[in-house]
Amino acid sequence: MIFYPELEETKVSSNKKIMCVVGARPNFMKIAPLMTQFNKQECGIEAVLVHTGQHYDEAMKKSFFDQLGIPEPNVDLGVGSGSHAVQTADIMKRFEPEVDKHNPAAVLVVGDVNSTIACGLVAAKKNIPVIHVEAGLRSGDRTMPEEVNRILTDQISDLLYTTEREAEDNLAREGISGDKIEFVGNVMIDTLRNNLANATAAREIFAKNGGGEKFTGQSGSYAILTMHRPANVDNEDVLRSLLETMIEVSKTIPIVFPVHPRTASKIELFKLESMLDNDAILRIPPAGYLEMLGLMKDAKVVLTDSGGIQEETTALGIPCITLRESTERPITATDGTNTIVGSDHDLIMNTFKAVMEGRGKAGRIPEYWDGKTAERIAEHLDKWLETL
Repeated sequence: MIFYPELEETKVSSNKKIMCVVGARPNFMKIAPLMTQFNKQECGIEAVLVHTGQHYDEAMKKSFFDQLGIPEPNVDLGVGSGSHAVQTADIMKRFEPEVDKHNPAAVLVVGDVNSTIACGLVAAKKNIPVIHVEAGLRSGDRTMPEEVNRILTDQISDLLYTTEREAEDNLAREGISGDKIEFVGNVMIDTLRNNLANATAAREIFAKNGGGEKFTGQSGSYAILTMHRPANVDNEDVLRSLLETMIEVSKTIPIVFPVHPRTASKIELFKLESMLDNDAILRIPPAGYLEMLGLMKDAKVVLTDSGGIQEETTALGIPCITLRESTERPITATDGTNTIVGSDHDLIMNTFKAVMEGRGKAGRIPEYWDGKTAERIAEHLDKWLETL
Protein backbone atom coordinates (compact mmCIF):
# COMPACT_ATOMS: atom_id res chain seq x y z
CA MET A 1 0.00 0.00 0.00
CA ILE A 2 1.29 3.47 -0.87
CA PHE A 3 0.51 6.41 1.37
CA TYR A 4 1.43 10.06 1.20
CA PRO A 5 1.77 11.99 4.43
CA GLU A 6 1.19 15.66 3.73
CA LEU A 7 4.50 17.15 2.62
CA GLU A 8 5.73 20.29 4.31
CA GLU A 9 5.65 23.42 2.23
CA THR A 10 8.69 23.47 -0.03
CA LYS A 11 11.33 25.76 1.45
CA VAL A 12 13.80 25.68 -1.45
CA SER A 13 13.71 25.70 -5.21
CA SER A 14 13.03 22.44 -7.02
CA ASN A 15 16.61 22.12 -8.23
CA LYS A 16 17.55 21.22 -4.64
CA LYS A 17 14.91 18.52 -4.23
CA ILE A 18 16.26 14.98 -3.83
CA MET A 19 14.54 11.67 -3.16
CA CYS A 20 16.29 9.68 -0.41
CA VAL A 21 15.71 5.93 -0.46
CA VAL A 22 15.74 3.42 2.41
CA GLY A 23 14.59 -0.15 2.22
CA ALA A 24 16.11 -2.45 4.81
CA ARG A 25 17.57 -2.40 8.31
CA PRO A 26 21.17 -1.57 7.24
CA ASN A 27 19.88 1.54 5.45
CA PHE A 28 18.21 3.03 8.52
CA MET A 29 21.47 3.79 10.34
CA LYS A 30 22.86 5.44 7.20
CA ILE A 31 19.89 7.65 6.38
CA ALA A 32 19.21 8.92 9.93
CA PRO A 33 22.05 11.48 10.20
CA LEU A 34 21.57 12.53 6.58
CA MET A 35 17.90 13.36 7.11
CA THR A 36 18.85 15.30 10.25
CA GLN A 37 21.27 17.43 8.23
CA PHE A 38 18.98 17.86 5.23
CA ASN A 39 16.12 19.00 7.48
CA LYS A 40 18.13 21.76 9.14
CA GLN A 41 16.94 25.22 8.18
CA GLU A 42 20.37 26.34 6.99
CA CYS A 43 20.67 23.39 4.60
CA GLY A 44 19.54 24.21 1.08
CA ILE A 45 18.34 20.69 0.30
CA GLU A 46 14.72 19.50 0.23
CA ALA A 47 14.69 15.78 1.01
CA VAL A 48 11.76 13.51 0.19
CA LEU A 49 12.12 10.25 2.13
CA VAL A 50 11.02 7.06 0.37
CA HIS A 51 10.77 3.77 2.27
CA THR A 52 10.44 0.87 -0.16
CA GLY A 53 9.24 -1.57 2.47
CA GLN A 54 11.91 -4.11 1.52
CA HIS A 55 12.30 -4.70 5.27
CA TYR A 56 8.89 -6.22 5.86
CA ASP A 57 8.88 -6.44 9.66
CA GLU A 58 6.71 -3.43 10.50
CA ALA A 59 7.52 -3.56 14.22
CA MET A 60 11.26 -3.60 13.54
CA LYS A 61 10.95 -0.78 10.99
CA LYS A 62 8.99 1.33 13.48
CA SER A 63 11.49 0.56 16.23
CA PHE A 64 14.42 1.77 14.15
CA PHE A 65 12.63 4.88 12.89
CA ASP A 66 11.61 5.85 16.42
CA GLN A 67 14.97 5.10 18.02
CA LEU A 68 17.00 6.91 15.37
CA GLY A 69 14.68 9.88 14.99
CA ILE A 70 14.05 9.22 11.31
CA PRO A 71 11.02 11.20 10.09
CA GLU A 72 8.02 9.25 8.87
CA PRO A 73 8.54 8.56 5.15
CA ASN A 74 6.84 10.84 2.66
CA VAL A 75 6.29 7.73 0.54
CA ASP A 76 6.02 4.11 1.64
CA LEU A 77 6.02 1.65 -1.27
CA GLY A 78 5.09 -1.34 0.89
CA VAL A 79 6.93 -3.87 -1.28
CA GLY A 80 7.60 -6.59 1.29
CA SER A 81 9.50 -9.83 0.85
CA GLY A 82 10.20 -11.86 -2.26
CA SER A 83 13.03 -13.31 -4.30
CA HIS A 84 15.75 -10.91 -5.40
CA ALA A 85 14.22 -10.63 -8.86
CA VAL A 86 10.64 -10.19 -7.67
CA GLN A 87 11.57 -7.69 -4.97
CA THR A 88 13.80 -5.62 -7.25
CA ALA A 89 11.16 -5.55 -10.00
CA ASP A 90 8.37 -4.58 -7.58
CA ILE A 91 10.44 -1.74 -6.15
CA MET A 92 11.17 -0.40 -9.64
CA LYS A 93 7.51 -0.55 -10.68
CA ARG A 94 6.33 1.26 -7.57
CA PHE A 95 9.18 3.79 -7.41
CA GLU A 96 8.89 5.11 -10.97
CA PRO A 97 5.50 6.83 -10.51
CA GLU A 98 6.84 8.52 -7.38
CA VAL A 99 9.80 9.87 -9.34
CA ASP A 100 7.39 11.26 -11.92
CA LYS A 101 5.25 12.80 -9.17
CA HIS A 102 8.07 14.51 -7.28
CA ASN A 103 10.39 15.32 -10.22
CA PRO A 104 13.58 15.40 -8.12
CA ALA A 105 16.89 16.90 -9.15
CA ALA A 106 18.58 13.67 -8.00
CA VAL A 107 17.96 10.35 -6.24
CA LEU A 108 20.11 9.42 -3.25
CA VAL A 109 20.59 5.75 -2.36
CA VAL A 110 22.61 4.21 0.46
CA GLY A 111 24.38 0.90 0.96
CA ASP A 112 23.93 -2.25 -1.09
CA VAL A 113 20.45 -3.71 -0.64
CA ASN A 114 17.95 -4.44 -3.42
CA SER A 115 16.29 -1.06 -2.91
CA THR A 116 19.62 0.62 -3.65
CA ILE A 117 20.06 -0.82 -7.13
CA ALA A 118 16.34 -0.85 -7.96
CA CYS A 119 15.77 2.85 -7.30
CA GLY A 120 19.13 3.74 -8.80
CA LEU A 121 18.16 2.00 -12.03
CA VAL A 122 14.83 3.81 -12.25
CA ALA A 123 16.55 7.17 -11.81
CA ALA A 124 19.36 6.40 -14.26
CA LYS A 125 16.96 5.29 -16.98
CA LYS A 126 15.04 8.54 -16.55
CA ASN A 127 18.28 10.55 -16.81
CA ILE A 128 18.04 11.68 -13.20
CA PRO A 129 21.41 11.83 -11.41
CA VAL A 130 22.10 9.07 -8.88
CA ILE A 131 23.97 9.74 -5.64
CA HIS A 132 25.43 6.70 -3.87
CA VAL A 133 26.39 6.94 -0.21
CA GLU A 134 28.85 4.19 0.84
CA ALA A 135 30.25 3.69 -2.66
CA GLY A 136 33.27 1.66 -3.72
CA LEU A 137 33.19 -1.10 -1.10
CA ARG A 138 34.16 -4.49 -2.54
CA SER A 139 34.46 -7.95 -1.03
CA GLY A 140 35.61 -9.59 -4.27
CA ASP A 141 32.88 -12.20 -3.84
CA ARG A 142 30.26 -11.92 -6.57
CA THR A 143 28.27 -14.80 -5.13
CA MET A 144 27.00 -12.24 -2.61
CA PRO A 145 23.92 -10.41 -3.94
CA GLU A 146 25.12 -7.30 -2.12
CA GLU A 147 28.37 -7.30 -4.10
CA VAL A 148 26.44 -7.30 -7.38
CA ASN A 149 24.27 -4.45 -6.08
CA ARG A 150 27.35 -2.43 -5.09
CA ILE A 151 29.10 -2.80 -8.43
CA LEU A 152 26.05 -1.98 -10.54
CA THR A 153 24.94 0.94 -8.40
CA ASP A 154 28.38 2.53 -8.61
CA GLN A 155 28.41 2.15 -12.39
CA ILE A 156 25.19 4.14 -12.79
CA SER A 157 25.95 6.77 -10.14
CA ASP A 158 26.87 10.37 -10.90
CA LEU A 159 28.16 11.20 -7.42
CA LEU A 160 29.83 8.60 -5.20
CA TYR A 161 30.50 9.21 -1.50
CA THR A 162 33.11 6.85 -0.02
CA THR A 163 33.78 5.71 3.55
CA GLU A 164 37.46 4.84 3.15
CA ARG A 165 40.19 5.87 0.72
CA GLU A 166 40.71 2.36 -0.67
CA ALA A 167 37.20 2.57 -2.11
CA GLU A 168 38.39 5.11 -4.67
CA ASP A 169 40.99 2.61 -5.91
CA ASN A 170 38.24 0.03 -6.39
CA LEU A 171 36.17 2.50 -8.38
CA ALA A 172 39.14 3.57 -10.52
CA ARG A 173 39.80 -0.07 -11.46
CA GLU A 174 36.21 -0.24 -12.68
CA GLY A 175 36.61 2.82 -14.88
CA ILE A 176 34.80 5.37 -12.72
CA SER A 177 36.16 8.88 -13.04
CA GLY A 178 37.73 10.41 -9.97
CA ASP A 179 35.80 13.64 -10.40
CA LYS A 180 32.62 11.75 -9.45
CA ILE A 181 34.09 10.53 -6.16
CA GLU A 182 34.16 12.33 -2.82
CA PHE A 183 35.75 10.83 0.30
CA VAL A 184 33.57 11.87 3.25
CA GLY A 185 33.89 9.13 5.87
CA ASN A 186 31.39 6.72 7.38
CA VAL A 187 27.88 7.99 8.00
CA MET A 188 27.05 4.92 10.15
CA ILE A 189 29.55 6.16 12.71
CA ASP A 190 27.59 9.42 12.95
CA THR A 191 24.60 7.37 14.06
CA LEU A 192 26.68 5.35 16.51
CA ARG A 193 28.18 8.44 18.14
CA ASN A 194 24.84 10.23 18.25
CA ASN A 195 23.15 7.32 20.05
CA LEU A 196 25.85 5.81 22.25
CA ALA A 197 24.69 7.65 25.38
CA ASN A 198 21.15 6.29 24.88
CA ALA A 199 22.15 2.67 24.27
CA THR A 200 20.15 0.10 26.25
CA ALA A 201 22.14 -1.50 29.07
CA ALA A 202 23.04 -5.13 28.44
CA ARG A 203 21.76 -6.18 31.86
CA GLU A 204 18.29 -4.88 30.93
CA ILE A 205 18.30 -6.93 27.74
CA PHE A 206 19.40 -10.06 29.56
CA ALA A 207 16.77 -9.61 32.27
CA LYS A 208 14.05 -9.06 29.69
CA ASN A 209 15.02 -12.20 27.77
CA GLY A 210 15.50 -14.60 30.65
CA GLY A 211 19.27 -14.59 30.87
CA GLY A 212 20.45 -16.78 33.71
CA GLU A 213 23.11 -16.11 36.32
CA LYS A 214 25.85 -16.24 33.68
CA PHE A 215 24.45 -13.14 31.96
CA THR A 216 25.13 -10.33 34.41
CA GLY A 217 25.64 -7.64 31.79
CA GLN A 218 28.95 -6.66 33.33
CA SER A 219 31.35 -5.15 30.80
CA GLY A 220 33.55 -7.78 29.16
CA SER A 221 31.61 -10.70 30.64
CA TYR A 222 29.97 -12.00 27.45
CA ALA A 223 30.39 -12.49 23.71
CA ILE A 224 27.93 -11.68 20.92
CA LEU A 225 27.11 -13.91 17.95
CA THR A 226 25.21 -12.85 14.82
CA MET A 227 24.82 -14.91 11.64
CA HIS A 228 22.56 -14.51 8.64
CA ARG A 229 24.62 -14.84 5.43
CA PRO A 230 23.48 -17.65 3.10
CA ALA A 231 27.02 -19.07 2.99
CA ASN A 232 26.83 -19.66 6.75
CA VAL A 233 23.23 -20.60 7.41
CA ASP A 234 21.83 -22.16 4.21
CA ASN A 235 24.19 -25.15 4.24
CA GLU A 236 23.44 -27.64 7.00
CA ASP A 237 27.03 -28.83 7.40
CA VAL A 238 28.43 -25.30 7.64
CA LEU A 239 25.75 -24.16 10.07
CA ARG A 240 26.20 -27.25 12.24
CA SER A 241 29.98 -26.74 12.31
CA LEU A 242 29.62 -23.07 13.27
CA LEU A 243 27.19 -23.90 16.06
CA GLU A 244 29.56 -26.59 17.35
CA THR A 245 32.33 -24.00 17.40
CA MET A 246 30.11 -21.54 19.26
CA ILE A 247 29.33 -24.20 21.87
CA GLU A 248 33.07 -24.53 22.39
CA VAL A 249 33.40 -20.75 22.71
CA SER A 250 30.58 -20.70 25.26
CA LYS A 251 32.60 -22.96 27.56
CA THR A 252 34.92 -19.98 28.08
CA ILE A 253 32.49 -17.06 27.92
CA PRO A 254 28.68 -16.92 27.67
CA ILE A 255 27.25 -15.90 24.29
CA VAL A 256 24.23 -13.74 23.54
CA PHE A 257 22.79 -14.66 20.15
CA PRO A 258 20.25 -12.30 18.52
CA VAL A 259 18.76 -14.74 16.03
CA HIS A 260 18.03 -13.43 12.54
CA PRO A 261 14.74 -14.76 11.07
CA ARG A 262 16.62 -16.46 8.24
CA THR A 263 18.94 -18.19 10.68
CA ALA A 264 16.06 -19.25 12.92
CA SER A 265 14.25 -20.84 9.98
CA LYS A 266 17.36 -22.77 8.92
CA ILE A 267 18.07 -24.00 12.45
CA GLU A 268 14.51 -25.31 12.55
CA LEU A 269 14.70 -26.78 9.04
CA PHE A 270 17.91 -28.68 9.81
CA LYS A 271 16.62 -29.73 13.26
CA LEU A 272 19.52 -28.12 15.10
CA GLU A 273 17.54 -26.48 17.92
CA SER A 274 18.84 -28.93 20.52
CA MET A 275 22.40 -27.72 19.91
CA LEU A 276 21.41 -24.40 21.45
CA ASP A 277 19.88 -25.88 24.60
CA ASN A 278 22.75 -24.45 26.59
CA ASP A 279 22.57 -22.08 29.57
CA ALA A 280 25.72 -20.35 28.28
CA ILE A 281 24.05 -19.38 24.97
CA LEU A 282 21.20 -16.90 25.30
CA ARG A 283 19.00 -16.70 22.21
CA ILE A 284 17.09 -13.43 21.88
CA PRO A 285 14.93 -11.97 19.10
CA PRO A 286 16.51 -9.57 16.56
CA ALA A 287 17.59 -6.54 18.55
CA GLY A 288 16.70 -2.93 17.87
CA TYR A 289 19.49 -0.47 17.20
CA LEU A 290 19.85 0.86 20.74
CA GLU A 291 19.71 -2.67 22.14
CA MET A 292 22.39 -3.94 19.78
CA LEU A 293 24.54 -0.90 20.45
CA GLY A 294 24.25 -1.51 24.19
CA LEU A 295 25.23 -5.13 23.76
CA MET A 296 28.22 -4.33 21.54
CA LYS A 297 29.75 -1.57 23.62
CA ASP A 298 30.15 -3.83 26.67
CA ALA A 299 30.98 -7.11 24.92
CA LYS A 300 34.33 -8.86 25.26
CA VAL A 301 34.22 -9.98 21.61
CA VAL A 302 31.75 -10.10 18.72
CA LEU A 303 31.52 -13.01 16.27
CA THR A 304 29.56 -12.00 13.17
CA ASP A 305 29.05 -12.17 9.42
CA SER A 306 27.52 -8.67 9.31
CA GLY A 307 29.24 -5.89 7.39
CA GLY A 308 27.89 -3.06 9.53
CA ILE A 309 28.89 -4.71 12.79
CA GLN A 310 32.48 -4.93 11.55
CA GLU A 311 32.45 -1.13 11.29
CA GLU A 312 30.64 -0.53 14.57
CA THR A 313 32.99 -2.76 16.57
CA THR A 314 35.99 -0.95 15.09
CA ALA A 315 34.47 2.38 16.12
CA LEU A 316 33.82 1.02 19.63
CA GLY A 317 37.23 -0.65 19.95
CA ILE A 318 35.66 -4.08 20.50
CA PRO A 319 37.42 -7.14 18.97
CA CYS A 320 35.46 -8.57 16.04
CA ILE A 321 35.83 -12.05 14.56
CA THR A 322 34.23 -12.10 11.12
CA LEU A 323 32.76 -15.43 10.00
CA ARG A 324 33.34 -14.77 6.30
CA GLU A 325 36.09 -15.44 3.78
CA SER A 326 36.37 -11.78 2.76
CA THR A 327 35.09 -8.35 3.66
CA GLU A 328 33.98 -5.33 1.66
CA ARG A 329 35.18 -3.22 4.59
CA PRO A 330 38.93 -4.01 4.65
CA ILE A 331 39.80 -0.97 6.72
CA THR A 332 38.16 -2.70 9.70
CA ALA A 333 40.81 -5.44 9.40
CA THR A 334 43.84 -3.33 8.38
CA ASP A 335 43.23 -0.45 10.80
CA GLY A 336 40.45 -1.65 13.09
CA THR A 337 39.65 -4.48 15.45
CA ASN A 338 38.41 -7.00 12.88
CA THR A 339 39.90 -10.40 11.99
CA ILE A 340 38.55 -12.41 9.04
CA VAL A 341 38.36 -16.14 9.78
CA GLY A 342 35.64 -17.66 7.58
CA SER A 343 33.94 -20.74 9.01
CA ASP A 344 37.16 -22.59 9.83
CA HIS A 345 36.98 -23.99 13.36
CA ASP A 346 40.69 -23.70 14.13
CA LEU A 347 40.96 -20.12 12.85
CA ILE A 348 37.93 -19.07 14.85
CA MET A 349 39.18 -20.68 18.06
CA ASN A 350 42.77 -19.43 17.69
CA THR A 351 41.55 -15.88 17.12
CA PHE A 352 39.08 -16.17 19.99
CA LYS A 353 41.77 -17.44 22.36
CA ALA A 354 44.02 -14.52 21.37
CA VAL A 355 41.25 -12.10 22.30
CA MET A 356 40.60 -13.79 25.63
CA GLU A 357 44.34 -13.69 26.42
CA GLY A 358 44.53 -9.98 25.65
CA ARG A 359 46.24 -10.45 22.29
CA GLY A 360 43.31 -9.28 20.14
CA LYS A 361 43.55 -6.33 17.79
CA ALA A 362 43.49 -2.97 19.51
CA GLY A 363 42.90 -1.11 16.25
CA ARG A 364 42.43 2.59 15.68
CA ILE A 365 39.57 4.79 14.48
CA PRO A 366 39.82 5.20 10.67
CA GLU A 367 40.07 8.59 9.01
CA TYR A 368 36.87 10.66 8.98
CA TRP A 369 35.01 8.22 11.23
CA ASP A 370 34.45 11.23 13.46
CA GLY A 371 30.67 11.61 13.55
CA LYS A 372 30.65 14.48 11.06
CA THR A 373 30.20 12.60 7.78
CA ALA A 374 26.59 13.69 7.26
CA GLU A 375 27.66 17.31 7.68
CA ARG A 376 30.32 16.88 5.00
CA ILE A 377 27.86 15.20 2.64
CA ALA A 378 25.21 17.90 3.11
CA GLU A 379 27.70 20.71 2.53
CA HIS A 380 29.17 19.08 -0.58
CA LEU A 381 25.83 17.96 -1.99
CA ASP A 382 24.27 21.41 -1.59
CA LYS A 383 27.01 22.88 -3.79
CA TRP A 384 26.95 19.95 -6.23
CA LEU A 385 23.22 20.33 -6.87
CA GLU A 386 23.83 23.92 -7.95
CA THR A 387 25.88 22.62 -10.88
CA LEU A 388 23.05 20.53 -12.35
